[in-house]
Amino acid sequence: MEEEPQLHHACAEKWDFNWLLHRATQRVGAAFAEEIAKFGVSVRGQLILQTLANEEAQRTQLKLGAMLGLDKTTLTSELDKLERAGLVTRVPDPNDRRVRTPVITDRGRELQKQAGDALAEVERAFRARFTHEEMTVIRQALIDLANSETPVHGSCL
Repeated sequence: MEEEPQLHHACAEKWDFNWLLHRATQRVGAAFAEEIAKFGVSVRGQLILQTLANEEAQRTQLKLGAMLGLDKTTLTSELDKLERAGLVTRVPDPNDRRVRTPVITDRGRELQKQAGDALAEVERAFRARFTHEEMTVIRQALIDLANSETPVHGSCL
């Protein structure tokens, strides 16, 4: 059951900045999750595929996890799903059998492109609510909030 618009508006007027950012993130995240589910992968799975498709140098699972800000368990679980779907393979390191390098397959590359295009449409729909000038201000504000003195782990993808 959807919230009544006036109730949501009243909450937006009452609650603080953190609450508003959280709700906006939930809304955008839910739209992305709904769209990406049509491709049989998760948002994290798509992020992994996007990273593997864009990386010229191969990365070990450990380095990939650090780059994306994903812990070992989460990354392994996502890679297992992607591998079962035939979207990635994990190549063993010839010098250390414990080390694996994820590699995107042709099928994974094709799905990543289609899913990436679909997610870009979702983002365009959200951006369409704002003028170019408003988006410039919103984007700069989010960049300013994302920057901090403390190093942030994860990808820029």
